[in-house]
Amino acid sequence: MKRSTLSHSFLNITLVFIESALTLLLRLDPELRKAAYPLAKQGTVVGLRLYLPHVQVFATFTYKGVLLDANLPAERSEPDVIINAYSIQVLNAITTHDSETTDKLQMRGEITQVQLVKQFIMQLGLGSFIQSVIKKVKGNKSKPKPTDAEMEEKKSDYKLRIKEQQTQISTLSIKNRELETTVKELHSKQKALMITAVVAAIIAIGSLIALFVN
Repeated sequence: MKRSTLSHSFLNITLVFIESALTLLLRLDPELRKAAYPLAKQGTVVGLRLYLPHVQVFATFTYKGVLLDANLPAERSEPDVIINAYSIQVLNAITTHDSETTDKLQMRGEITQVQLVKQFIMQLGLGSFIQSVIKKVKGNKSKPKPTDAEMEEKKSDYKLRIKEQQTQISTLSIKNRELETTVKELHSKQKALMITAVVAAIIAIGSLIALFVN
């Protein structure tokens, strides 16, 4: 009884790690998400019965990821797809991504769902993720270089932008000089006005003094 409890606990811990790894792969691998989407849409439950060691696991596909459990979900009486295989067979199917290897797994269920599960298994695994990353890198590297005509067009655009900026700078400089000239003229007019006012005030005061003296 003690040995059975320890084995069950170890299985639960293992399932948690595998579930986390699947969640990470689903986030990073768009092709794997495509393969999992129709299964998640149907809420497919897959029962995996492994031999050597003898383990039974249930995988429930949801939009949040693939949930793994040692027991069948409470609301289900049986899984949609059942896989009977040796552990080494499942590992081979995941690592090789080969249709022939995947077909060797004994699967029972509705034909369409069985095919979807096979596609998911063939897309699953670190190897597939690495391949998708390599494809992305190659895709970025294989972008065609711009032609001479495109380069000349870009140069012309840059020259046109520079010319427009230079024109704007020249216009602003001219306006700045005009403002400076206007300010100087206003200062001169203000100065002349003050002098005129002072002279007029002096004349007025002189006239008043002369009036009182006489």
